[in-house]
Amino acid sequence: MKKFILPLLGVLLYFLASEPAMASFTFQEEEMQTVDFASYKGEVIDSETKKPLVFATLTVEGTNISTVTNTEGNFLLKVPTDSQSESLVITFLGYSSKTVSLASLNEENNEIALDVLVTELPEVSISVPREAINLVKETLRRKGENYLKDPSVMTAFYRETIKKRRKNVSLSEAVVTIFKTPYTSSRRDAVQMYKSRKSTDYSKLDTLVLKLQGGPFNALFVDVMKYPEYIFAEESIDNYNFSFDRSTRINDRLIYVINFRQQSNIREPLYEGKLYIDVEKKVLTSAIYSLNITDRAMASRLFVRKKPRNADVFPTEVAYRVDYREKDGRWYYGYSNAILEFKIDWDRKLFNSVYSMTCEMAVTDWEKNQELSTPRYRDRLKSTMILSDEAVGFSDPDFWGEYNIIEPEKSIESAIRKIQRQLKRSD
Repeated sequence: MKKFILPLLGVLLYFLASEPAMASFTFQEEEMQTVDFASYKGEVIDSETKKPLVFATLTVEGTNISTVTNTEGNFLLKVPTDSQSESLVITFLGYSSKTVSLASLNEENNEIALDVLVTELPEVSISVPREAINLVKETLRRKGENYLKDPSVMTAFYRETIKKRRKNVSLSEAVVTIFKTPYTSSRRDAVQMYKSRKSTDYSKLDTLVLKLQGGPFNALFVDVMKYPEYIFAEESIDNYNFSFDRSTRINDRLIYVINFRQQSNIREPLYEGKLYIDVEKKVLTSAIYSLNITDRAMASRLFVRKKPRNADVFPTEVAYRVDYREKDGRWYYGYSNAILEFKIDWDRKLFNSVYSMTCEMAVTDWEKNQELSTPRYRDRLKSTMILSDEAVGFSDPDFWGEYNIIEPEKSIESAIRKIQRQLKRSD
C-alpha cells in the first residue's frame, strides 16, 4: 500500500553521542532601521471567567500589523508612531470581536476582556453539503477565490524551544521575511533570515546534541491551505472519516467545526483533529490536529533521523495548529505552532528521558510583493537548516527593536534572564 503520510518537514531530531557540532547555518545580521514606535503590553481574558485567551489575534485597524497572545494570554504590540490608525481590533474564536482606542492603552498592564458570542445569527440560506468530507473538499477547491491571490512579503517572528521535562535547555528566536506565493501557485514560499539568536545548555542534554532541523519551515508548512499535500493530499483524503461537530462563531460569522480521524483500516499513522470552516464563504479559519501514533516504531522513523545505539527513541505527541486572518475579503496565514514530545528509553538506565520541542511563528506585518522580488537562492533558508548556536542578542533587552514578537511565557522569560546573567559573567 502506498504510504500517504508526509511529516511536516523539519520536525526531525539529531541524537549524536559526541561533542556539539557546528551548526549548519550561520545567520545574517543587518543593522536595524531606527523607527519610533509605541509599545503596549497586556493580556486578553474572558470577561466572565477571567481566564486568559490563548492565541487571540490583535490587529492595528486598517493595517497589516498584528500579533497574537501567548499561552498565558499575554501580548506585546509595537505600533510605529507615524501610523495613521487609532484603533486596535481583538478577535478570538467564539467571542465577540472588540475594538479599543490605542490612545486608551497604557505601556504596561493592559487588560482586554472579550465577551462570549451568544447573539443568534439571523436565518440565512446557506448551501452546506450533507457530508462533512464534501465541505472540506469544497473548501480546498475554493482557496483561489478566498485566500491571497497576489505574491506577498511577510515579516514574521519565529521561536523554538527544547525542554527536558519542564526545564528549558535550548531557546531560539528569529525575525524572518517570508516571500509568500499565491495560494493557487504550486511554487513554495521562500524564507530569508533577518536576525536571530539562540542558546543551548548542552550539559542538560544527556551528553547528546539535539537539533531541530528546518527552523521556520516547521511552522510555515503547517499552512494547510498552501500545503494540503502534507495532510489532505488528493490520494489520501479519502483515508479519513469526517463528521460535523458543534458550530461556533467568529466576527459574527457562522463557523462549522469538523472532526476528522483516519479510518480504522489504515495502518500508517495519519492525523486527527478539528477544522474550523466559515460555512458561507467556505474558508478554513483554523485547524488543530495531531498525529495518530498507532505504531510507535513507525512514528519514530518519521521524526528521528539519528539516535544512539543504546536507546529507544519514540514520539509520544506530535501536534499542530494553524490560524488564518482576513483582510479585505482575502484570508492568509497568520499563526502556527508545532509540538513534538518524545521519550528516550536508555539501556541499563533506571529512568528514561522526556523531551519536548515546540516551535511557533506569527506573521506581524505584510505587504504585496509589487516587484515580485525574491531572495537569491544562496540567501534563502533551506528546509534542512538548523539555527545557529550563537547566543547573540540575549544580553540586549532591545535586541528586536521595533519588530513585533510573540510575548515570552514566564518560563521562557526566566530562561532568557538566566542566559543574560551567564553572558554578563562570561564578559
